[in-house]
Amino acid sequence: MLKQQGSNRVYTRETDENGRSIIRVVGTNRDENRAFIYMARHFYALGLPVPEVYRVSDDEMSYTQEDLGDTILFDHLDDTILLERAMRALAHIQVVGAQDFDWSVCFPVPSMDERSIRWDLNYFKYCFLKGTKIEFSEPKLEDEFDAIVRVILAQPAETFLYRDFQSRNVMIRDGQPYFIDFQGGRRGPTQYDVASFLWQAKANFAPELREKLIDAYLDELKVTGYGLQVTEWRSALPHFVLFRTLQVLGAYGYRGYFERKQHFLESIPLALKNLRELFEKNPDLQNEYPYLYALSNDLLLLV
Repeated sequence: MLKQQGSNRVYTRETDENGRSIIRVVGTNRDENRAFIYMARHFYALGLPVPEVYRVSDDEMSYTQEDLGDTILFDHLDDTILLERAMRALAHIQVVGAQDFDWSVCFPVPSMDERSIRWDLNYFKYCFLKGTKIEFSEPKLEDEFDAIVRVILAQPAETFLYRDFQSRNVMIRDGQPYFIDFQGGRRGPTQYDVASFLWQAKANFAPELREKLIDAYLDELKVTGYGLQVTEWRSALPHFVLFRTLQVLGAYGYRGYFERKQHFLESIPLALKNLRELFEKNPDLQNEYPYLYALSNDLLLLV
């Protein structure tokens, strides 16, 4: 049995009848399984770096897939070549992967719409913020949530949004990145995955490295033929970093405060540090979200 991370899926490494090492996945939700199986087969057929799905049980509650080994990108965050390869490969997953994609299979929603954005913002409010016991103004918080929603929805959103693109979900085999755990993917804007990866709490990338990787990603995005407005894309990125940071704080709060998983508790101070640094380096964000900026000061007292 392989170590579980944030989900309730069970992974085991086995040997099949041909002596081949495989990974068996037993899920808890049929629709989620269907989403992963469809996406993996769709991406694999397009030549994108994902595991091949071999067999699916009749009840669709389990399936077997290619064993990509044990090396994850998280353990090689000092290797800028691997990081750049992952960012360039992301551009292809997002753009090429969206070709002829059946969005109706996405779980739990086909696109990053207003309702799903608010789910994530409320995740932060109810699973993290209320758990801290800090007093806050719900009307002021909701006003700034409304502003975040407007920015997110204003961005082009015809590409595949990985949703949980972070270094623990990138396997390394023969020096190349392979992607896993994209079953929560949906149609959405490209900036979200970039924010998710480069501002992952425990990665702690230096600002200079983030810029280098963003440049590599944007270059590759052009290679895919995606119509990119660089200035507009970059101006929206800090809003996505804010949105993603709030979402992961909600996840850390739920997995840490309620499920008592140590890994997530350890990540909370790092995510709060990211939140504070984001505001410090982006004065425009301070002006657009003054209440969240003030709240970030209070939250830092927790660590």
